[in-house]
Amino acid sequence: MTDHRQLIEARIAEWCAALPNDGLFPPMAYLMRLPAKRVRPALVLMGCELFGGKAADALDEALGIELFHNFTLMHDDIMDAAPLRRGQPTVHAKWNVNAGILSGDAMLVKAYQLMAKRSEVLDLFSRYALGVCEGQQRDMEFETRLNVSVAEYLEMIRLKTAVLLSCALQTGAIVAGASVGDRQLVGEFGEHLGLAFQLRDDLLDAFGDPAVTGKQQGGDLRAGKKTFLLIRGAECAAQKRSTVLDEELTKPSAQRDVSRMRDVIEQLGVRSEAEAEVLKNDRAAQEALAAINVPEYLKAPLRALAAMLLDRAN
Repeated sequence: MTDHRQLIEARIAEWCAALPNDGLFPPMAYLMRLPAKRVRPALVLMGCELFGGKAADALDEALGIELFHNFTLMHDDIMDAAPLRRGQPTVHAKWNVNAGILSGDAMLVKAYQLMAKRSEVLDLFSRYALGVCEGQQRDMEFETRLNVSVAEYLEMIRLKTAVLLSCALQTGAIVAGASVGDRQLVGEFGEHLGLAFQLRDDLLDAFGDPAVTGKQQGGDLRAGKKTFLLIRGAECAAQKRSTVLDEELTKPSAQRDVSRMRDVIEQLGVRSEAEAEVLKNDRAAQEALAAINVPEYLKAPLRALAAMLLDRAN
């Protein structure tokens, strides 16, 4: 992925340098220049190369996907009143909320301009971009709902996170001229990879080493965020008549004993269930990739990326 990232960073630098230095545009350049993994645009390039295309031919679409992703982050940070993004002030904190809204809107327009070169890419992108917004809406609704099922949570993260990975790979496949069947298979790979990725994030938030993750351990538990761990933990606690989670969740968030919450989630077997769900989605992703009829050496970069994302410690 190193070569892909270099191509993407060079394209982003070029794009940022061409922006006017006033009004709507400095917040866009600021956010795009923050350090990032660039997973989604790399998947566009890798999806193109998987079917014999050249990465350079899909650079505009890769940039479009990354612009859309960063548009969602700019607006999500406003909704969450988040002060920091990747260790730096968020756009609305550095400028103001109105600047964040307007610059985010403009980023979405810029993304569409880049994705409109091919009608098939534009149709795909429009469908999946709307799915991401639906996922964010469901995530917000869950904050005020007392009961959320595991199935509802998995569908929410599919929409909010997984579909954009699927879209990125399918976009690259379209640029390379892949068949409809192969596009569907690489899309399945991306969707299952996205589900596994988000579930791994849930686990890292609760059980990861803060020195490595760079986040407070158990931040989602302290906030009472309805992740797989807390939803399934509540179900198992009710079955086994454990009151620990209820006791902690009735306290103000700052007073919750996160260590106690983590311990009971592990004792109830929920951590193991989440790990099993990660592995199930990883297997489904690998099966979809295996079904694509291209030489194995072309699949190797995607296998390596999947392993990196799922074995990561941050």
